[in-house]
Amino acid sequence: MTDENHLPRHLLLIDDEPNILNALKRTLHREGYTIFTAGSGAEGLELLATYEIGVIISDQRMPQMTGVEFLRKVKVNYPKTIRLVLSGYTELETVTSAVNEGAIYKFLTKPWDDEQLRIQIQDAFLRYEMKQENLRLTEQLKFANEQLSRLNQNLEQQVAEKTSEIIKNITILQISQEILEYLPLAIIGIDDQQIIAISNRRADELFRHSPSQSLLGLPISQCLPEALLSIVQNVLLSGITKYDHGVLPLFEGMNTRVGISEMGRHSNAKGTILILSPFKAN
Repeated sequence: MTDENHLPRHLLLIDDEPNILNALKRTLHREGYTIFTAGSGAEGLELLATYEIGVIISDQRMPQMTGVEFLRKVKVNYPKTIRLVLSGYTELETVTSAVNEGAIYKFLTKPWDDEQLRIQIQDAFLRYEMKQENLRLTEQLKFANEQLSRLNQNLEQQVAEKTSEIIKNITILQISQEILEYLPLAIIGIDDQQIIAISNRRADELFRHSPSQSLLGLPISQCLPEALLSIVQNVLLSGITKYDHGVLPLFEGMNTRVGISEMGRHSNAKGTILILSPFKAN
Protein backbone atom coordinates (compact mmCIF):
# COMPACT_ATOMS: atom_id res chain seq x y z
CA MET A 1 0.00 0.00 0.00
CA THR A 2 1.33 3.42 -0.88
CA ASP A 3 0.51 7.05 -0.25
CA GLU A 4 2.16 10.40 -0.74
CA ASN A 5 4.06 10.10 2.55
CA HIS A 6 6.33 7.15 1.67
CA LEU A 7 7.91 5.28 -1.20
CA PRO A 8 6.19 2.40 -3.04
CA ARG A 9 6.12 -0.83 -1.07
CA HIS A 10 8.14 -3.53 -2.82
CA LEU A 11 7.40 -7.08 -1.68
CA LEU A 12 9.48 -10.12 -2.66
CA LEU A 13 7.84 -13.60 -2.51
CA ILE A 14 10.05 -16.68 -2.81
CA ASP A 15 8.79 -20.23 -3.19
CA ASP A 16 9.76 -23.11 -5.45
CA GLU A 17 6.09 -24.00 -5.97
CA PRO A 18 4.37 -21.73 -8.53
CA ASN A 19 0.90 -22.46 -7.14
CA ILE A 20 1.98 -21.12 -3.72
CA LEU A 21 3.29 -17.93 -5.32
CA ASN A 22 0.05 -17.50 -7.27
CA ALA A 23 -2.01 -18.03 -4.11
CA LEU A 24 0.02 -15.43 -2.24
CA LYS A 25 -0.32 -12.95 -5.09
CA ARG A 26 -4.11 -13.47 -5.18
CA THR A 27 -4.32 -12.84 -1.44
CA LEU A 28 -2.28 -9.64 -1.66
CA HIS A 29 -3.24 -8.21 -5.06
CA ARG A 30 -5.53 -5.53 -3.57
CA GLU A 31 -3.01 -4.28 -1.01
CA GLY A 32 -1.21 -1.99 -3.47
CA TYR A 33 2.20 -3.67 -3.19
CA THR A 34 4.64 -4.01 -6.06
CA ILE A 35 5.15 -7.79 -5.93
CA PHE A 36 8.28 -9.57 -7.17
CA THR A 37 8.45 -13.39 -7.22
CA ALA A 38 11.30 -15.87 -7.36
CA GLY A 39 11.45 -19.67 -7.44
CA SER A 40 14.66 -20.02 -5.46
CA GLY A 41 17.01 -18.21 -3.13
CA ALA A 42 19.47 -17.56 -5.97
CA GLU A 43 16.74 -15.85 -8.05
CA GLY A 44 15.76 -13.86 -4.97
CA LEU A 45 19.32 -12.56 -4.54
CA GLU A 46 19.35 -11.43 -8.18
CA LEU A 47 16.13 -9.46 -7.65
CA LEU A 48 17.51 -7.89 -4.47
CA ALA A 49 20.56 -6.73 -6.39
CA THR A 50 18.29 -4.96 -8.90
CA TYR A 51 15.36 -3.58 -6.90
CA GLU A 52 14.99 -1.89 -3.54
CA ILE A 53 12.93 -4.46 -1.65
CA GLY A 54 11.34 -3.62 1.67
CA VAL A 55 9.77 -6.90 2.82
CA ILE A 56 10.68 -10.51 1.93
CA ILE A 57 8.60 -13.63 2.49
CA SER A 58 10.45 -16.85 1.77
CA ASP A 59 9.38 -20.48 1.86
CA GLN A 60 11.52 -22.62 4.16
CA ARG A 61 11.68 -25.88 2.20
CA MET A 62 13.41 -25.14 -1.09
CA PRO A 63 16.06 -27.12 -2.98
CA GLN A 64 19.72 -26.04 -2.89
CA MET A 65 19.09 -23.25 -0.36
CA THR A 66 16.51 -23.28 2.47
CA GLY A 67 14.55 -20.17 3.34
CA VAL A 68 16.52 -19.62 6.56
CA GLU A 69 19.86 -19.99 4.70
CA PHE A 70 18.66 -17.51 2.09
CA LEU A 71 17.47 -14.99 4.67
CA ARG A 72 20.74 -15.27 6.61
CA LYS A 73 22.54 -14.12 3.46
CA VAL A 74 20.00 -11.34 2.97
CA LYS A 75 20.57 -10.16 6.54
CA VAL A 76 24.28 -9.69 5.78
CA ASN A 77 23.90 -7.99 2.40
CA TYR A 78 20.54 -6.18 2.82
CA PRO A 79 20.13 -5.59 6.56
CA LYS A 80 17.44 -2.91 6.11
CA THR A 81 14.93 -5.44 4.75
CA ILE A 82 12.22 -6.99 6.93
CA ARG A 83 12.47 -10.76 6.51
CA LEU A 84 9.70 -13.34 7.09
CA VAL A 85 9.66 -17.07 6.45
CA LEU A 86 6.82 -19.48 5.59
CA SER A 87 7.25 -22.64 7.60
CA GLY A 88 5.43 -25.79 8.64
CA TYR A 89 5.12 -26.70 12.32
CA THR A 90 7.68 -29.50 11.90
CA GLU A 91 10.34 -26.87 11.11
CA LEU A 92 9.59 -24.70 14.13
CA GLU A 93 12.90 -25.33 15.89
CA THR A 94 15.01 -24.32 12.86
CA VAL A 95 12.99 -21.19 12.20
CA THR A 96 12.92 -20.19 15.88
CA SER A 97 16.72 -20.34 15.94
CA ALA A 98 16.84 -18.00 12.93
CA VAL A 99 14.42 -15.59 14.64
CA ASN A 100 16.57 -15.54 17.77
CA GLU A 101 19.72 -14.69 15.82
CA GLY A 102 17.96 -11.90 13.91
CA ALA A 103 18.02 -13.50 10.48
CA ILE A 104 14.24 -13.26 10.25
CA TYR A 105 11.70 -10.90 11.79
CA LYS A 106 9.02 -13.57 12.32
CA PHE A 107 7.67 -16.70 10.71
CA LEU A 108 4.28 -17.46 9.19
CA THR A 109 2.90 -20.98 9.30
CA LYS A 110 1.49 -23.00 6.43
CA PRO A 111 -1.32 -23.05 5.66
CA TRP A 112 -1.77 -19.35 6.35
CA ASP A 113 -4.80 -17.30 7.24
CA ASP A 114 -5.32 -14.66 4.54
CA GLU A 115 -6.35 -11.87 6.89
CA GLN A 116 -3.53 -12.61 9.33
CA LEU A 117 -1.08 -12.70 6.41
CA ARG A 118 -2.21 -9.26 5.25
CA ILE A 119 -1.88 -7.87 8.79
CA GLN A 120 1.60 -9.34 9.24
CA ILE A 121 2.85 -7.91 5.93
CA GLN A 122 1.30 -4.50 6.70
CA ASP A 123 3.11 -4.54 10.06
CA ALA A 124 6.37 -5.54 8.35
CA PHE A 125 6.18 -2.61 5.92
CA LEU A 126 5.43 -0.21 8.76
CA ARG A 127 8.50 -1.48 10.57
CA TYR A 128 10.62 -1.17 7.41
CA GLU A 129 9.42 2.39 6.80
CA MET A 130 10.10 3.29 10.42
CA LYS A 131 13.65 2.03 10.07
CA GLN A 132 14.09 4.04 6.87
CA GLU A 133 12.71 7.16 8.55
CA ASN A 134 15.05 6.68 11.51
CA LEU A 135 17.97 6.36 9.12
CA ARG A 136 16.87 9.50 7.30
CA LEU A 137 16.54 11.44 10.55
CA THR A 138 19.90 10.12 11.71
CA GLU A 139 21.52 11.38 8.50
CA GLN A 140 19.79 14.74 8.89
CA LEU A 141 20.99 14.98 12.48
CA LYS A 142 24.51 14.02 11.43
CA PHE A 143 24.45 16.68 8.69
CA ALA A 144 23.07 19.28 11.12
CA ASN A 145 25.77 18.40 13.68
CA GLU A 146 28.47 18.70 11.02
CA GLN A 147 27.10 22.10 9.99
CA LEU A 148 26.95 23.17 13.64
CA SER A 149 30.52 21.98 14.14
CA ARG A 150 31.66 24.02 11.12
CA LEU A 151 29.76 27.06 12.41
CA ASN A 152 31.36 26.63 15.83
CA GLN A 153 34.80 26.37 14.27
CA ASN A 154 34.16 29.52 12.22
CA LEU A 155 32.84 31.28 15.32
CA GLU A 156 35.85 30.21 17.36
CA GLN A 157 38.14 31.48 14.61
CA GLN A 158 36.26 34.79 14.45
CA VAL A 159 36.39 35.11 18.25
CA ALA A 160 40.12 34.33 18.21
CA GLU A 161 40.72 36.91 15.46
CA LYS A 162 38.57 39.50 17.25
CA THR A 163 40.31 38.77 20.55
CA SER A 164 43.69 39.17 18.86
CA GLU A 165 42.52 42.44 17.33
CA ILE A 166 41.25 43.69 20.71
CA ILE A 167 44.53 42.74 22.40
CA LYS A 168 46.42 44.53 19.66
CA ASN A 169 44.25 47.63 20.03
CA ILE A 170 44.61 47.55 23.82
CA THR A 171 48.38 47.32 23.42
CA ILE A 172 48.37 50.26 21.00
CA LEU A 173 46.15 52.20 23.41
CA GLN A 174 48.43 51.46 26.33
CA ILE A 175 51.46 52.58 24.33
CA SER A 176 49.61 55.69 23.21
CA GLN A 177 48.64 56.46 26.79
CA GLU A 178 52.20 56.01 27.95
CA ILE A 179 53.48 58.30 25.19
CA LEU A 180 50.78 60.83 26.11
CA GLU A 181 51.81 60.70 29.76
CA TYR A 182 55.43 61.56 29.03
CA LEU A 183 54.95 64.25 26.41
CA PRO A 184 56.38 67.65 27.39
CA LEU A 185 53.06 69.10 26.26
CA ALA A 186 50.01 69.42 28.49
CA ILE A 187 47.08 67.58 26.90
CA ILE A 188 43.51 68.05 28.13
CA GLY A 189 40.39 66.45 26.63
CA ILE A 190 37.15 68.32 27.26
CA ASP A 191 33.74 66.71 26.72
CA ASP A 192 30.50 68.39 25.58
CA GLN A 193 29.65 69.35 29.16
CA GLN A 194 32.99 71.19 29.57
CA ILE A 195 34.23 68.41 31.91
CA ILE A 196 37.82 67.19 31.67
CA ALA A 197 37.76 63.63 30.27
CA ILE A 198 41.49 63.27 29.52
CA SER A 199 44.56 64.80 31.10
CA ASN A 200 48.17 63.72 30.97
CA ARG A 201 50.84 64.03 33.64
CA ARG A 202 52.08 67.40 32.38
CA ALA A 203 48.57 68.88 32.51
CA ASP A 204 48.05 67.59 36.04
CA GLU A 205 51.36 69.11 37.10
CA LEU A 206 50.43 72.52 35.69
CA PHE A 207 46.84 72.84 36.89
CA ARG A 208 46.07 70.53 39.79
CA HIS A 209 45.63 72.03 43.26
CA SER A 210 47.43 69.25 45.15
CA PRO A 211 50.06 66.59 44.22
CA SER A 212 47.55 63.74 44.55
CA GLN A 213 44.77 65.39 42.58
CA SER A 214 43.93 64.55 38.96
CA LEU A 215 42.06 66.85 36.62
CA LEU A 216 39.82 64.02 35.40
CA GLY A 217 36.15 64.68 36.03
CA LEU A 218 36.59 68.34 36.96
CA PRO A 219 34.78 71.18 35.17
CA ILE A 220 37.23 73.35 33.26
CA SER A 221 35.87 76.35 35.19
CA GLN A 222 37.41 74.94 38.39
CA CYS A 223 40.92 74.28 37.15
CA LEU A 224 41.86 76.45 34.16
CA PRO A 225 43.19 80.01 34.63
CA GLU A 226 40.72 82.75 33.73
CA ALA A 227 42.61 83.88 30.62
CA LEU A 228 42.82 80.35 29.23
CA LEU A 229 39.25 79.52 30.27
CA SER A 230 37.97 82.57 28.41
CA ILE A 231 39.70 81.54 25.17
CA VAL A 232 38.49 77.93 25.44
CA GLN A 233 34.88 78.95 26.09
CA ASN A 234 34.92 81.50 23.26
CA VAL A 235 36.20 78.83 20.88
CA LEU A 236 33.57 76.34 22.07
CA LEU A 237 30.75 78.85 21.75
CA SER A 238 31.87 80.15 18.35
CA GLY A 239 31.91 76.68 16.78
CA ILE A 240 35.48 77.11 15.52
CA THR A 241 36.96 73.65 14.90
CA LYS A 242 40.59 74.66 15.32
CA TYR A 243 42.54 77.41 17.13
CA ASP A 244 46.33 77.41 16.93
CA HIS A 245 49.30 79.12 18.46
CA GLY A 246 47.71 81.70 20.69
CA VAL A 247 50.35 82.62 23.31
CA LEU A 248 49.41 83.41 26.90
CA PRO A 249 51.54 84.31 29.97
CA LEU A 250 49.85 81.66 32.12
CA PHE A 251 52.77 80.87 34.38
CA GLU A 252 55.43 83.13 35.94
CA GLY A 253 58.46 83.55 33.70
CA MET A 254 56.90 81.47 30.95
CA ASN A 255 54.67 81.88 27.97
CA THR A 256 52.32 79.12 26.82
CA ARG A 257 51.43 78.36 23.24
CA VAL A 258 47.81 77.29 23.09
CA GLY A 259 46.18 74.95 20.54
CA ILE A 260 42.52 73.97 20.55
CA SER A 261 41.07 71.36 18.21
CA GLU A 262 37.66 69.74 17.87
CA MET A 263 37.73 65.94 18.11
CA GLY A 264 36.05 63.70 15.55
CA ARG A 265 38.00 64.42 12.38
CA HIS A 266 39.74 61.02 12.61
CA SER A 267 37.41 59.17 15.00
CA ASN A 268 33.86 59.02 16.32
CA ALA A 269 34.87 60.90 19.46
CA LYS A 270 33.16 64.14 20.45
CA GLY A 271 34.69 66.95 22.42
CA THR A 272 37.67 69.27 22.33
CA ILE A 273 41.40 68.78 22.75
CA LEU A 274 43.43 71.49 24.49
CA ILE A 275 47.18 71.41 23.81
CA LEU A 276 49.48 73.61 25.87
CA SER A 277 53.19 74.09 25.25
CA PRO A 278 54.91 76.22 27.92
CA PHE A 279 58.26 77.87 27.04
CA LYS A 280 60.50 80.39 28.75
CA ALA A 281 59.71 84.04 28.13
CA ASN A 282 62.51 86.13 26.63
